[in-house]
Amino acid sequence: MEPKISEIAQRIRELRSILNLSVEEAAAAVGISAEEYKNYESGESDFPFTFLYKCAERFGVDMVELLTGENPRLTGYTVVRGGQGLPIKRREGFEYSLLAHSFKNKTAEPFLVRAPYRQSEQSKPVEMNVHEGQEFDYVLEGCMRFVFEGHEELLMPGDSVYFDSGREHGMIATGGKDCLFLAIVMKNDGDTAAKN
Repeated sequence: MEPKISEIAQRIRELRSILNLSVEEAAAAVGISAEEYKNYESGESDFPFTFLYKCAERFGVDMVELLTGENPRLTGYTVVRGGQGLPIKRREGFEYSLLAHSFKNKTAEPFLVRAPYRQSEQSKPVEMNVHEGQEFDYVLEGCMRFVFEGHEELLMPGDSVYFDSGREHGMIATGGKDCLFLAIVMKNDGDTAAKN
């Protein structure tokens, strides 16, 4: 079941309040303007994945807690059956399915992601994102146009990319159909070496 925007917004407001952060401080932590942050926190706008990821990071909670209000409980292992991941529909049509939502204290967030093919995106610059940590993407179906700080790669099924997600990156589906890929976002351990 897709988490409701208003409920997620309420949890974000409450966590910010508990941490005694101003709107401006929270906005700076996630890299957006205070006005944009207020729109998200009020529930007026749907949340981009990167916003949720950065909020969870800044508030010191698992992203599942923002999405569902529940804390992951499993520690030994967790099984997620096909089609049973926690759905997150964010970033204009991108569909994320969180594949380890019940596991506590994860060092990585695994997602099955469907990027929609859009003809209108093919001739435009790819929208860029930045979030702490590192990321591994493995293409299962379709074709991905991956951009990293001015470098561009075309990834086909079986191709993968591993990158520093704290630097500008973006991807779109290309080749006429949606792109399905496995994305594993690794969190910083707090002791990461300075970026080059």
